[in-house]
Amino acid sequence: MEERNRLTVGVVGTGYVGLTSAACLAHLGHRVTGVDIDAGKVAALSRGEIPIAEPGLDTLVAEGLAEGRLAFATDLAALSRADVVLLCVPTPTGQDGTSDLHAFDAAVEALARVLSPGCVVAVKSTVPVGTTTRTELALRRPTVNNPEFLREGHAAYDFLNPDRIVIGASDHAAADRVAALYEGLSAPVLRTDPASSELAKYASNAFLAVKVSYVNVLAELCERLGADIADVAKAMRLDPRIGSAFLSPGPGWGGSCLPKDTRALLRAAGEAGVDFSVLADAMAANHHQRERVVEKVRQAVTGSPDGSLEGLRLGLLGLAFKAGTDDVRESPALAVATRLAECGAVLTGYDPGLGRADRTGGVVQLVDDVTLVAKDAAGLVLLTEWPEFRDLDWAHLADLTDRATIVDTRNLLDPDELACAGFVYFGLGR
Repeated sequence: MEERNRLTVGVVGTGYVGLTSAACLAHLGHRVTGVDIDAGKVAALSRGEIPIAEPGLDTLVAEGLAEGRLAFATDLAALSRADVVLLCVPTPTGQDGTSDLHAFDAAVEALARVLSPGCVVAVKSTVPVGTTTRTELALRRPTVNNPEFLREGHAAYDFLNPDRIVIGASDHAAADRVAALYEGLSAPVLRTDPASSELAKYASNAFLAVKVSYVNVLAELCERLGADIADVAKAMRLDPRIGSAFLSPGPGWGGSCLPKDTRALLRAAGEAGVDFSVLADAMAANHHQRERVVEKVRQAVTGSPDGSLEGLRLGLLGLAFKAGTDDVRESPALAVATRLAECGAVLTGYDPGLGRADRTGGVVQLVDDVTLVAKDAAGLVLLTEWPEFRDLDWAHLADLTDRATIVDTRNLLDPDELACAGFVYFGLGR
């Protein structure tokens, strides 16, 4: 990027979205300062220490710090000369779909006192429709909605290789300023109004949630009718109208985005008087899927879908909400583990991203050696699709178990290989 096109950028919040945005924008040649109220976190980031498991992000942060294009601070005054400020503040959603904007609004109020007159603010936080316009009025300056579409475990890659860049603005010059942040990236840029941009983020995540729920219900139907979900999904993937992603069954969808965004969209629809029952049904199906997995585990280890799990030792493989991350927020794996514990099972778990750090609230005893999960277990339950699980010494693990039974809730493993290793194998939709 030419020197004249470089912008001075501020990023408020250094979580997944904020830290990734700051590091990647510095990589693109901009001068970036990330601000966070957590002084300990800022000190660690300034030393290049990354608090999240995100491939490639540590390298980008180290590069930005070494080349002087990336810095971190605790005081918003550090953004007084910024050309653009990105708001990347958490906006958690309650069970009723209400978005908690207290931290967001506090950041807006504080920014109003420090920003230069020409600075443009871009909202990257996922916010209810109308928030960007409300923020523009509060700041008395052009404000743009610029949603993120980053996948945890692929965030840095997704930022630098986006499918699309969405810019919602009522001010064309402000939209141009935000678009300039992404100069050099090859992706379609969609310019629209703030409301459409805000809704696009919720709509995208909710659609993915509906798609996963559809496949999970379809997998149950396959079991009832003697079909194989793997073959059914393979046929579906070949239809370009459907696409290949999000067609694998699992213990349900979760993580930091899909649950909160579906709840928020459903609430918005209700407030607007729109019957969005297809989304409500997808959420109900997601809850049902977790119960179905527990029932499948009961069947596998006791011989009955109503069998007692009281006192039975189960080994869990994976607790993060998906592979490639250490995030257990609204993890379907952890939700299933919690239900198993409530049914009396004694749980030992192994997750490559978690180590022995207890992120389960005591529900699962975490170990850093996969053999400890199998030892004397009445059954194993694979809950997160870590690729390295395919390469485990399954014959050795079978010897360690009390009963060589495995429930593969991700259909990750080869049933024939597991049978040869001595396991009785249970998958989904097979």
